Amino acid sequence: MAKKKSSSSAWLKEHRDDPYVQRAQREGYRSRACYKLLELQAKDRLFRPGMTAVDLGSAPGGWSQVAAELVGDKGKVIASDILYMDGLAGVEFVKGDFTEDEVFEQIVAAIGGLPVDLVMSDMAPNMSGMAAVDQPRSMYLVELALDMARRVLAPGGSFVTKIFQGEGFDALLGDARSSFSRVLTRKPQASRPRSKEVYLVAKDFRG
Repeated sequence: MAKKKSSSSAWLKEHRDDPYVQRAQREGYRSRACYKLLELQAKDRLFRPGMTAVDLGSAPGGWSQVAAELVGDKGKVIASDILYMDGLAGVEFVKGDFTEDEVFEQIVAAIGGLPVDLVMSDMAPNMSGMAAVDQPRSMYLVELALDMARRVLAPGGSFVTKIFQGEGFDALLGDARSSFSRVLTRKPQASRPRSKEVYLVAKDFRG
């Protein structure tokens, strides 16, 4: 038990000392993950004013917050999570599991017939610390997000998702390339160096 307490204390100290956590607090962002998306935007121009974006696994809302700023007043952001998310200006939130028909229909209703230009996901499973368990869980979430993107994206749209390097990684990239003209991976500076997380950026959906 003492070991677990010590580990938790170390994590809390690392979190408090993290420059991106401190920057998010200063700049009014909901999470350090905001800076990952901002870095991706700087490199890959995922957003433009007036576009429609869907944010899967959105709580606590960092990515939706960035998206709403970048699409502007004439754009639209639809966010969804099984967890509650505090409201954000310019973001319509749908609570529930997006793989369930009822929740999916609510998301479609929120989209309102607009062409969806971007589907994004920063989802990750609750980590157990055992790679044999965590990696399949994380890949499954990516597969679900990719399936959702294929269902709602307009031709020419983009998809961005967190993905962990390991078993199934190469197969997932190949699967994405079957639907998108350009698929690459990014490791934002805001990602902790020891983390195996990278971001898959897929552009020009073939429809």
